Amino acid sequence: MIQKPKGTYDVYGEKGTALLEIEKLMKVLMENYGYEYVRTPIFEASELFHRGVGETSDIVTKETYDFKDRGDRNMTLRPEGTAGVVRSYIENKRYAEAKQPIKTWYYGTMYRYERPQSGRYRELSQFGVEVFGSTDPILDAEVISIPVHFYQLLGLKGIKVKMNSLGDKESREAYRNALLDYFKPYVDSLCEDCKARYEKNPLRILDCKVDHDKECMKHAPKMTDFLNEESKEHFRKVQEYLNYLEIPFEVDPNIVRGLDYYTHTVFEVEADIEGFGSNNVLCGGGRYDHLIEQLDGPATPGVGFAMGIERLLIALDLEGIHFHEEGLDCYVVPMDEEYKKEAFSMTNALRMSGFKSDMDPMNRNLKSNFKQADYRNAHFIMLVGEEEIKGEFVTIKDNHTKEESKVKINEIVDFLDECLERCEDHED
Repeated sequence: MIQKPKGTYDVYGEKGTALLEIEKLMKVLMENYGYEYVRTPIFEASELFHRGVGETSDIVTKETYDFKDRGDRNMTLRPEGTAGVVRSYIENKRYAEAKQPIKTWYYGTMYRYERPQSGRYRELSQFGVEVFGSTDPILDAEVISIPVHFYQLLGLKGIKVKMNSLGDKESREAYRNALLDYFKPYVDSLCEDCKARYEKNPLRILDCKVDHDKECMKHAPKMTDFLNEESKEHFRKVQEYLNYLEIPFEVDPNIVRGLDYYTHTVFEVEADIEGFGSNNVLCGGGRYDHLIEQLDGPATPGVGFAMGIERLLIALDLEGIHFHEEGLDCYVVPMDEEYKKEAFSMTNALRMSGFKSDMDPMNRNLKSNFKQADYRNAHFIMLVGEEEIKGEFVTIKDNHTKEESKVKINEIVDFLDECLERCEDHED
């Protein structure tokens, strides 16, 4: 038997319903925020991710799916969303549009060759936003507010924002030099990855999962001690705006994020959920004011976030938040093989009129069809048989009240509309 590749999963049943509901909420939320949808290719030139994500990041050094195409070009399955959206922004000259800043959102599959574990897959779904064209800290706060509100709308509790500032280029360079001086006596005791990071990007040492409990890591210099006045002011305003939105947050100097392109604000959104474990980060992001010029575009600031949907599904399950497939409005039952054509036509007419409808294609007996209607959580059952066809009516049974009605064929839509409207009014 052929099985799915390691690190992937099938979507069906309740998980499929949950994903569709999550996607629906994403779309509504992003429309409310005034963001536009953007989609980029699943594979891009490898150079994009090496230059964009960063040569020293774990994603590029260990996790990308790289291949050569038939034109002998180096290609990579996208491991994250930002680099592709930035490439699209530059290539399509969106910086020249009258509408500024450009606010976008995306949702799609990403690919990372890492060890599969709970909430981590080699094929993963990611939702994110990217905003281009303004350095105003109010956009940092707005971007942080989106995942917070998203999780709240889904019903998650215990949502907490942790944030830090990596400062501008000047501040970052001062911090880099301080880290080089500090870690110099400890380099030989660090893991092999961190030895390489020491030369290329010492900030990445602070994000190490292997060495994070070592004593030298606990006393490393903090970025907040090296911020210049401009960087401090930017960070202060972000916090001020979050306070106005009544979004609780905690300044955590240990947050540096795993990608090389961040400047100024970086943040993570956590969920305090019993059983979720220590790795309870649901979302992360920050500002990247030099990434666009790094990828050959004009100097343009940016800020964004990304969230993994797989960990979100685990959090929802642990909180007991489940999504159930909506039932049918009407389940159509042909009473005999010879009436399937009429039943099929009526089912199609119901669908075109906006009713969630299906029919029995398997010639089950009446008792079995009533069970199927229950399985499908159908509100109404419509019977189509000899008596109905001759009399130009159908028998409609309310599966909740068990009442039966004889309804003329040309009045079916009005009848169902009226019944469903009464049900909605009763629920309200």
